Amino acid sequence: MRLNSKHAVITGAGSGIGAAIANRFASEGATVWLLDRDGAAAQKIADSIRAKGSKANALECDVSSEGSVQSAMSQIEAVDIAVNNAGISHVGTVETTTGEDLDRVYQVNIKGVFHVSKTAVQRMLGQGGGVILNLCSVAAKIGIEARFAYSMTKGAVYAMTLQMARDYVSKNIRCNCICPARIHTPFVDGFLQKNYPGKESEMLEKLSSWQPIGRMGHPDEVASLATYLCSDEAGFVTGSSYDLDGGATLLR
Repeated sequence: MRLNSKHAVITGAGSGIGAAIANRFASEGATVWLLDRDGAAAQKIADSIRAKGSKANALECDVSSEGSVQSAMSQIEAVDIAVNNAGISHVGTVETTTGEDLDRVYQVNIKGVFHVSKTAVQRMLGQGGGVILNLCSVAAKIGIEARFAYSMTKGAVYAMTLQMARDYVSKNIRCNCICPARIHTPFVDGFLQKNYPGKESEMLEKLSSWQPIGRMGHPDEVASLATYLCSDEAGFVTGSSYDLDGGATLLR
């Protein structure tokens, strides 16, 4: 029960990594608030958490909209922990990426973190402290083929993590980030079905072998690290990034 009595906000919690974090936090005693653009998906996860006897609430929220974030956050009792997990991807080089592509990814991956973090920090200052955890990516640190817009946004998330940690270290607000390599989520399966019909297994193997450890990560593995970083056990940790990448950055 490392997060007992804490109120934790998790964005993009309707599936994948966000859902895994919400489940793990709830099992550790937190009251979890699942924010997702797909309100029905978030509600389904919240219902399953409550069925296990834990506390969970779902709120429809588009993190790219400041108004939507403010509306959702105003319904939350307290914000002890904020996990910026919501994000989208894009495949393309600087040549093939359009301005519209760049803006779309920017609005979610950068502005979304900004909107949630700003509101969370304001709440945390009034409560005497808190924790912000950003889901970044190894793409912030190494080059990944044809991920121009995505890598740009994750580089910004990394920088925002350092800046918030520095600005609020004396206010009892910690900020860290996790930088995963590829994590096997429903998003990955949908991406393969859309872009490589009939070759899903072949491409899954290719994406898995990109990690030197020979597989993709699991959402529960991200959730385990997130639990530590958001708990009092990590009270001396701020301004840090944690590579959860199966050796991807080690060998590149």
